[in-house]
Amino acid sequence: MADFHQNGSVATLHNLTRVPLVEMERQLREFASRRKVTLILPSLFSELERDALAKIVDELSGADYINRIIIGLDQATEEQYRYAQKYFSRLPQRFDILWNDGPRLKAIHNQLAEAGLAPMEAGKGRNFWYCIGYALAAQDSDVVALHDCDIITYSREMLARLIYPVTNPAFPYQFCKGYYPRIADGKLNGRVTRLLVSPLLLSIQKVCGHQDYIEYLKGFRYPLAGEFAMRTSILPDIRIPSDWGLEIGVLSEVWRNLSNRSVCQVDISDAYDHKHQDLSKDDATKGLSRMSTDISKALFRKLATDGVVFNQETFRTIKATYYRTALDLIEMYYNDALINGLSIDRHQEEEAVELFAANIVEAGHMFLENPMETPFIPNWSRIQSADPDLLRHLLEAVAADGMDYRV
Repeated sequence: MADFHQNGSVATLHNLTRVPLVEMERQLREFASRRKVTLILPSLFSELERDALAKIVDELSGADYINRIIIGLDQATEEQYRYAQKYFSRLPQRFDILWNDGPRLKAIHNQLAEAGLAPMEAGKGRNFWYCIGYALAAQDSDVVALHDCDIITYSREMLARLIYPVTNPAFPYQFCKGYYPRIADGKLNGRVTRLLVSPLLLSIQKVCGHQDYIEYLKGFRYPLAGEFAMRTSILPDIRIPSDWGLEIGVLSEVWRNLSNRSVCQVDISDAYDHKHQDLSKDDATKGLSRMSTDISKALFRKLATDGVVFNQETFRTIKATYYRTALDLIEMYYNDALINGLSIDRHQEEEAVELFAANIVEAGHMFLENPMETPFIPNWSRIQSADPDLLRHLLEAVAADGMDYRV
């Protein structure tokens, strides 16, 4: 049973009474007759070979309020793209697959690159960005939702609760973030949120003073959740980070574009588990090590745009404050796990904190060395201004791939 606490920053919609899924979906069908829903699924081809996505597709087959599903497919050969067409064919909804490694979409990417407008780093951010463009090109959605394809504990109730706040015409929300407890197999998970983001936000506030943006981020129960939904009307002005700061970057863009009264978070699950990243202590370009650096840089860049002045001494102080704060939180998490019969490895937790502390300083050094770095991909308003025909070409390319390579 959830509590009913409101943080005063963004509205929190709890799961207090367990409204039956059948009733929620009945309402969503009514809402969707006026506000069409598109679901975006950014996926590596390798996800099609795992059990998690198979279950997700089975669950989505019953979500008849969805108008269109857009699958962004990365790292797929021609044979694998053909397989994906067959794999998703059991979906009753209309679906489209963006074969990002196919010749047509590569040509579009190269065209954008020549104009200096292409996302340069491959990954979830770039995949999502192209899917946004396709949703805008299709011109048949009022609400766009996104979730990952590696959710082991998936049920379509998660999607129903995620899109309900931005689909219900009685609600004022234009953006909704999902949240949930990260527990699985008797363990407390979610290390990057628990051990990096939460103590880092507290530390920045201690060192730099009150920041409205930090208060806003602190209001989210799980700021790194990969599940969010928004009104399509805000998509053209949203800038998407190309690095691993995607979730923080999207929240920053929402902060920049919307009033807090238009933003909410919703409880979508009692438990959540997905594919876990390695800590990657020995390779800073991978795993949680890379993620922690990118997230830290994203926070520093955003605060700098709000007028916060950073130098090396600032980052050293933030690191020291973070380290003490994170160690104190480990004690709290340990006790929270213990009272709930969950396990936590305090040695591994402290190892993660030590790595994150070092990466905070490294992220600060990178920021000072290259303050003009712009990892955000241009928003689609700029793309349309630079090339009014590009969205039409994207729509035609996906359709042509579907015809030429269908099984």
